[in-house]
Amino acid sequence: MLEKRAYIVGYNLEETVKPNVDCLISFGIKKELLPLLIAQYPQIVGLPVKAKMSTQQYFFSLKLKIDPEGFARVVEKMPQIVSLKQNVIMKPIEFLLGRTFQVEDIAKMVVKCPQILCSRVELMKNSYYFYKTEMGRPMKELVEYPEYFTYSLESRIKPRYQKLQSKGIRSSLNWFLNCSDQRFEERLQGNFIDPDTEGPTFDMGGKLEMPGGEIVTDEEEDESDDEVLYRRTVTL
Repeated sequence: MLEKRAYIVGYNLEETVKPNVDCLISFGIKKELLPLLIAQYPQIVGLPVKAKMSTQQYFFSLKLKIDPEGFARVVEKMPQIVSLKQNVIMKPIEFLLGRTFQVEDIAKMVVKCPQILCSRVELMKNSYYFYKTEMGRPMKELVEYPEYFTYSLESRIKPRYQKLQSKGIRSSLNWFLNCSDQRFEERLQGNFIDPDTEGPTFDMGGKLEMPGGEIVTDEEEDESDDEVLYRRTVTL
């Protein structure tokens, strides 16, 4: 981490780093997850954490009725959320509201997979349209598995769904999306459906690239370095 982000050693330990770590804990971040959180977003130890956390916590409470505990889970999964502009966050939220998702359902989706807040709305539209018109599955499955919106429609969702259809297999979204290509083929060859595994792992290490290779930005030239969001999605 230090090799790529040497600037971290310039943060004052007593005046900046320790107070920020204590602040994160005071907001409900689990101590055992702090090393992973900082590894995902090292810049957080040098930011005005209290101000940013307070602002975003209020925003999530106001817009989605997410309580402090839920907000802490969001930050643990995607610490970059503390620096993401609120108008960027609102775009996917407004898209989901426009598709008759209830506020409480969107809140559940965000707490489970905050990465959906970084999705391009045009890509979400395409994935949602395919889900409703081609797959014909109930909305509650998207609430239960919001990670659906983080997968590429053309390279993963469509081809895998078409293979399921050709074999007459019906499974959960998690079962056919959250696995490697090799594992998916093994599942298709078997005469069984093995249990669902955990959702995809998101390692916040590189620049946040959304499906289709687009990068989330909101007039990046006007943003400070700490407001540029980072993510690398690791496909299991």
